[in-house]
Amino acid sequence: MTETSPLPFHLQLLVREYGQSTYQLIQGLAQIEDVAERTRRAAGIVQLILRLRPSLRDQPDIQTRLWNHVHALAGTEVALDAPVPLTPPRLHTERPKRVEYPRQAPKLKAYGRGIEALIAKALTIEDAAEREQAAAQIGRTMKFLYRQHNKENAKDLTIIRHLAELSGGQLKLDAQAVADQGLFELANQPTTASPSQGQPSRTAGSQGNRFDGNRERRADRPESSGSSFNAGGNNKKRDKKRNKKFRSEPQQPPQ
Repeated sequence: MTETSPLPFHLQLLVREYGQSTYQLIQGLAQIEDVAERTRRAAGIVQLILRLRPSLRDQPDIQTRLWNHVHALAGTEVALDAPVPLTPPRLHTERPKRVEYPRQAPKLKAYGRGIEALIAKALTIEDAAEREQAAAQIGRTMKFLYRQHNKENAKDLTIIRHLAELSGGQLKLDAQAVADQGLFELANQPTTASPSQGQPSRTAGSQGNRFDGNRERRADRPESSGSSFNAGGNNKKRDKKRNKKFRSEPQQPPQ
């Protein structure tokens, strides 16, 4: 790339994308007279680009794009037996049309101009049932946008009032029907049964089983003289006899 013969702008973009060293390798293809050898070198450059930029492998038709870029940088007069069809780059010389910036602010800032466009589209529906269904869909979207803008949830009556205001009173919904059918709900969360409703609690069941087992074990336990319960009973009887013996003895007066 010299100052006397600068590259076109689209080729300058390709040089910046693949690097100056890769561009010098591509320029060396014009010095090879054998077309087969030149094609083999070009295939090696394509593989080098994929190795330097592995993210390009996941893009669709990357081989076709790379071969066309190599051909454009080498020069369209340099012949290559590429495995893909080579087409000259398309240059868009026409000036793009100016995108008009919206000059009119939305009536309600929380919803923007998009909701107003949807309402205008819904007003063109002639079927009353379809228009009501479209109004419910727009109301659901308005509730989501209201929540995103104000960081708080909106009541259904507020959304219905705003919908009627933006449509000039032509889109009206019944507040009771909206509440009963959940038309403005974004997602229906499944209700989970509490542990006391579906199945008995594990703690209560384990305690009941433990108590029942103790009752059974106590009922089935044989009475033996070596058990701790019997031993405790014998000790109490022995102490009771000793106390009775001491009480029966008359006390001697002091001498």
